[in-house]
Amino acid sequence: MQAGVFRDRREAGARLAARLAQRHDLTGAIVYGLARGGVPVAAEVAAALDVPLEALIVRKLGAPGQPELAIGALAPDGVRVLNDALVRLLAISDRDIAAIALAEARELERREREYRSGRPAADPVRRTAILIDDGLATGASMEAAVAWARARHAARVMVAVPVAADSAVERLEREADEVIAILVPPVFEAVGAWYEDFSQTSDEEVLARLAEADRRRRTKTPS
Repeated sequence: MQAGVFRDRREAGARLAARLAQRHDLTGAIVYGLARGGVPVAAEVAAALDVPLEALIVRKLGAPGQPELAIGALAPDGVRVLNDALVRLLAISDRDIAAIALAEARELERREREYRSGRPAADPVRRTAILIDDGLATGASMEAAVAWARARHAARVMVAVPVAADSAVERLEREADEVIAILVPPVFEAVGAWYEDFSQTSDEEVLARLAEADRRRRTKTPS
């Protein structure tokens, strides 16, 4: 394996967990993995820190005809963020944005039902929310996650990822209390370029990692 390249999301999560485990101020935190790809990474962190794991469903709003280009993102509770400068540059109409947002809101609701049977994510009110994804390219999805945590009155909002573009780090440092990234390469192509295995995370894997975390928490022997 080349230096600085992660084998897969689990290995990336283990390395991120090692970085965070050195901290002494994370007691009572909740780890939120951005579904789907952030959940396997977050599961390793939650296990290492011995804190709860939640899936946070965030949906990117892709530009018309360029679905991989994020013009914003949606998070639960009606949270929406938009890159106004990009929307103006691409001359995207309010009508187009509304149509894109409606389709993504439906998928967000489907995943909420699938992952939690309608149960909302654990509330981070007055707690530290650690928001984790497999990487940051534009940072739009993570920006929506941070806005959600702020709206839920988290005491502290941390962003933690294995790899990030420097522009995304700079953007999120204005929104979160802290941003931690193992790699911030000077030339950033795509998140997947930093993984040997970046295969798509399935709903089944998300459910399995959440169930594993629930079992760990239920069977933990009181000290």
